[in-house]
Amino acid sequence: MVSVDLSLSKDKQTEIVRRSSKDGRSILKLLKSQIEKKPFSDCVYIPVYLDTIVFFPLLKDETAPAWLQGALTVQTTARGPRRTHLPKGIDMESTSTTPSTRKILFLFLLQFITAVSVFLYVQTSSDSRLFACPSEKDKHVTDEGMTKVTILLWTWPFGERIPLDKCYSFFGISGCFLTEDHRWYNRADAVIFHHRDVSHSREQLLQIPRFPTQQWVWYNMESPSNVGNLEIMSNLINLTMSYRRDSDIFTPYGSLVMLKEPQNFSIPAKSKLVSWVISNWNPGSRRVQYYEELQKHIQVDIFGRISQQLDTDQKHFTISQYKFYLSFENSEYQDYITEKLWDNALLSGTVPVVLGPTRENYELFLPAEAFIHVDDFSSAQELADYLNLLDSDNEKYKRYFDWRRNFKVIGEFDWTVYYCKACQYVRQNPSYKTIPSVAKWFA
Repeated sequence: MVSVDLSLSKDKQTEIVRRSSKDGRSILKLLKSQIEKKPFSDCVYIPVYLDTIVFFPLLKDETAPAWLQGALTVQTTARGPRRTHLPKGIDMESTSTTPSTRKILFLFLLQFITAVSVFLYVQTSSDSRLFACPSEKDKHVTDEGMTKVTILLWTWPFGERIPLDKCYSFFGISGCFLTEDHRWYNRADAVIFHHRDVSHSREQLLQIPRFPTQQWVWYNMESPSNVGNLEIMSNLINLTMSYRRDSDIFTPYGSLVMLKEPQNFSIPAKSKLVSWVISNWNPGSRRVQYYEELQKHIQVDIFGRISQQLDTDQKHFTISQYKFYLSFENSEYQDYITEKLWDNALLSGTVPVVLGPTRENYELFLPAEAFIHVDDFSSAQELADYLNLLDSDNEKYKRYFDWRRNFKVIGEFDWTVYYCKACQYVRQNPSYKTIPSVAKWFA
């Protein structure tokens, strides 16, 4: 067996093949049959991240099986196998069949054993990703005997590994099997593509047609101004999954859950006035410009990259000491209400001052008296005057917490629950549709 590094020049590859093959015979592919005809439905293993081409001595014998005839090689790439030309200088017509049939069969058997060994090594290697067809014993069923819905995560979101077996134990969602193992592709009911992880090129998506019964899900939690290359999703996607309420699978950054009965809420002790945590400081953005004007009239303590550093485990405690928190979004779009409100402000037990979509849009998610909107004031100075008024009138300030007697805030971002919601949706909505233009819908 000759292993040729694809990074070498063609001449160098040819030289290695000539030196390693005693009689100069050319070489044959490994596991070529059926791959290009039906690469996935026939359950053929296909290396996806393999860095070499494996060559085998040519067997040219009328009694040999048809698939052993010829001079094909296989080059594996991120898009799967493809035909390649033989290295320059290898003449297929000049090969002879002087060895005896017994010797040929012996050599083939030896090479086959070697090939299987290499293949099994690649299959189990942490540096390789393989497609494979799971065996019958791998089928997942519920305790009630129903086949589970299989959801394939094409990538980990931002490379962050998350638990995938908690849908029922954590969220009471049954009948789900979530996996990031690409070998389950041909059995997956849906494949979820996290946009930021596949948006650089269409080649980061699957390079084969979608199965007719399979749904491809576009998942995104960024605003339109922070999302690129949406055109690569055209005519590929069946379902949308985002913070937008009109998504097929609605995954907001946070929510309110109504309590079964009213409960008292203890307002954290307050000793300071206004705080803001910001990591992306853009002087041209509306939120930074609004802050620049606001801080002329009221003290605002800033945390983040450009100011005081704030450890994650100290975030809620630190913010809770302030009466108000600036929940300013980096862009203003429909339903784009992020952790700046749900996690930073509400889970910290302070009153959010919001800048983002309209007040009417915010009121679709939480009570009108739960927040202060900058658009309610004609200027930053007028807002500052109102905050100072609340600071001096404790009873009026506490009214911004009355709603908490009836609601619980769900504000910690959890990838797992969203993927489980996707599974639940696919199970409950088996009907098929296609979205011609995700870009047009999301704009």
